[in-house]
Amino acid sequence: MTDVSTSRVAVVTGGDGAIGGAIVRELARLGHRVVVLDRAGDIACDLGVEQDVRRAAAEVLETYGRVDVLVHSAAASDLVELDTVDLATWRRIQAVNVESALLLSQAFTPGMRERGFGRIVLITSDTVWKPPSADLLGYITSKGALTAFGRTLAVALGKDGIAVTSVAPGLTRTPATAYQPDEAFAMAEATQALPRPLVPEDVAATVGFLASEAAEALTGQVLTVDGGSLLR
Repeated sequence: MTDVSTSRVAVVTGGDGAIGGAIVRELARLGHRVVVLDRAGDIACDLGVEQDVRRAAAEVLETYGRVDVLVHSAAASDLVELDTVDLATWRRIQAVNVESALLLSQAFTPGMRERGFGRIVLITSDTVWKPPSADLLGYITSKGALTAFGRTLAVALGKDGIAVTSVAPGLTRTPATAYQPDEAFAMAEATQALPRPLVPEDVAATVGFLASEAAEALTGQVLTVDGGSLLR
């Protein structure tokens, strides 16, 4: 546990998920006070509803007094294709995956700026750069937007001591990917330079590093945590 982290507050969206939960445990291990924003989190929140996100952000600041690290791990991954997707579903995917990151960044960066330190880590996906699956149209589009959002924020906030990075996991075994057949995991692993199953703790360890002083020269980058399947 690092002394410098003990007074820092880290907000993790989607902390009830497999990857989000691993991130929560890792940041807590490193000494952060971790606050989960989720439907069943420390502060319950529907990340697809603007006013609920604004209310939850205000509650975090009122209760904890500050936010030093924001990790946006929540994701809506509804399977939708071009011919059948409706705008309500499309807009909810974008609201959860992209717009909530914007709203939370707006709420928390003023305090980060005042203290001269901040970390924003966005969990994206390596599917943004791989041949896309047609039924992930909404999800992949949102993750591409989130990646661009992070790169833009990195430039805008760097002068204030705020680093913004993205972590792009490969196909990781979680309840959210349980619909995938075993063959899909085997095919993904066969493309990896490090041929082993990917687990949520792989992502969490990377996030823990990015939230620390050790990553102070890193911003605007996407770290693909996929065993070397995608070499960039």
